[in-house]
Amino acid sequence: MNLRMLIVEDDPMVMEIHKQFIDRANCFDIVGTASTGTDAIDAAVHLKPQIIMLDIYLPDMDGLTILKELRRLEIPSDVILITAARDSYTIKEAFRYGAVDYIVKPFKYERLKQALDIYTQMNDCLGGQEYFSQEEIDRLGNPATKEVTSTLSTTSFEDMKDLPKGLNELTLRQIVLYLLKQTDGKSAEEVAEGIGLARVTARRYLEFLETVNKVKLEVQYGSVGRPVNRYRPIR
Repeated sequence: MNLRMLIVEDDPMVMEIHKQFIDRANCFDIVGTASTGTDAIDAAVHLKPQIIMLDIYLPDMDGLTILKELRRLEIPSDVILITAARDSYTIKEAFRYGAVDYIVKPFKYERLKQALDIYTQMNDCLGGQEYFSQEEIDRLGNPATKEVTSTLSTTSFEDMKDLPKGLNELTLRQIVLYLLKQTDGKSAEEVAEGIGLARVTARRYLEFLETVNKVKLEVQYGSVGRPVNRYRPIR
């Protein structure tokens, strides 16, 4: 049975693109659309979709306000944010209020398909059994988490023994997970913004990951100014 989806987007052209992408995915039925926050909340209440594709910038209210209102109303719909917003505050608030993914416009179909595949896999797993072990819970997340598990898993950390002073395993895993979800190399500043760290802290982790061959350093030269160091995970 296909999953019920609500699409919230105020640009008719973008809405149509979303619909075409969802049709290609084959596992979802679009049960409704909305172009304003008010209509989105009303549709969520009455249609009870399992998943909502939600834009941030809408005419009457922003997507974060909608997400928070859905949680206040205890509407159990999962939410994928699809937006041009890239600031750290919006990203943190989105995940804080339970967004299952965050996709930045413009995006390719493959990125949306990845998000939808992850969601359907998680939904199938959670609907198929009552209790889960820690390992099973860990496997429910983003496939990128699986790459983290293989890239920085027990074997990797056993090889590393002790991290350098001032670095911790949790932050290290967050940075690798962030990099694995990107389509191109990221600078220390971009990683810092994406994770919510100081730039100098992000740079220390990235430099460490380079020394243990977990990321590849790519130097980007521009027409003016200093070259930018970008880091890409070695998969």
